Amino acid sequence: MYKLAKHSVTFVLGLVLAASANANLIVNGSFEDNDVAEGTWQYFAADDVNGWEGSNIEIWDGLNGVASAVGEQHAELNAHPYAGEFSIFQNFATVIGQSYDVSFFYSARQSNAESFAYSVGSLMGELTDHVVGTWSQFQGSFIASSDISQIRFTAITNGTVGNFLDGVVVSASVPEPGSLVLLALGLFGLGFARRSLAR
Repeated sequence: MYKLAKHSVTFVLGLVLAASANANLIVNGSFEDNDVAEGTWQYFAADDVNGWEGSNIEIWDGLNGVASAVGEQHAELNAHPYAGEFSIFQNFATVIGQSYDVSFFYSARQSNAESFAYSVGSLMGELTDHVVGTWSQFQGSFIASSDISQIRFTAITNGTVGNFLDGVVVSASVPEPGSLVLLALGLFGLGFARRSLAR
């Protein structure tokens, strides 16, 4: 029994370490860290929202019956400014030459004509296919050309209404060298456990 428990722990620990090495590089990508009362919204300077910088951010928690795509809260991108560029961004560590996967959810608040631009590394574009009451998911990838990369969202539609954002994730497409070592340890632990159980 002790052998089974010992090898199971080795296997699980290896897999946990490998998974954590390939985790989300974005801090507070689902905007859950600033707790907002259920059924309400709250306005924050972006610097007061963990992980984010730039313009201000409205965080919603079930306001007007709008459910978040991930967790209980989501952000409204173009909150409060009536004119000029409105954007939020976050810097994160990357490895030059490493490929990274990017995904996030977005939705229209009031009009299907809402739109915003995104950029992360060499990946950039505009999203103009918003639908009121429906979350869409963007997925893409980029290869890092710097040891620090930035993800940025910029409202195209001026005003105080529109562009819900949630579930922002950036992770290594292929495990980095350290992750491969940890994964190998996990697989070694699994093989060792299986051999021990077979005896």
